[in-house]
Amino acid sequence: MVRYTFANVGNTFSARAVSDYLKAEHRSLDNETVYSYLEKLEKAYILHRCSRYDLQGKEILKTQEKFYLADTALRYSVLGYNDDTVASSLENIVYLELCRRGYTVYACKVGNAEIDFVAVRQNEKIYVQVTQEIKSEQTKEREYNRRLEIRDNYPKYVLRTDLFAGGNYEGIKTMHVVDFLLSGEF
Repeated sequence: MVRYTFANVGNTFSARAVSDYLKAEHRSLDNETVYSYLEKLEKAYILHRCSRYDLQGKEILKTQEKFYLADTALRYSVLGYNDDTVASSLENIVYLELCRRGYTVYACKVGNAEIDFVAVRQNEKIYVQVTQEIKSEQTKEREYNRRLEIRDNYPKYVLRTDLFAGGNYEGIKTMHVVDFLLSGEF
């Protein structure tokens, strides 16, 4: 259960997927037990639950949430290092930083596209997308077009780690992840 959750940090969560994974491992747990374990991990301050926000209906949904680790080093201590985990670790770090700055953070979906975070603090709202690199036109469209679909005037950010992480794309601010983390602007 812990291995599965740690390996899927930042992915949309489904108790059924965990149950299916455990069945493949020749273990059996029902959905209620899975949620009970997750609740215990939250109460132990190992996991943070990031609820899903419906942008069109303007409501918090009770399903398809994401989970993030309270300390990203936990993932490496359990699973070891893997190049494929860098992107989800960056997302985890940004989530924790937004929480530390007093935002209530939600995962969000617009149509079939996902937005990593909608962060709300009093009357402020920001939209944040985290990506490791943008190497292709397809990736660029995926990361930016989601935010262009949002028709409000709240700030939108795409955070990257590559060399060209700076500037503005049709009103969406592009920043290096480190600059975002060190910025006092938020």
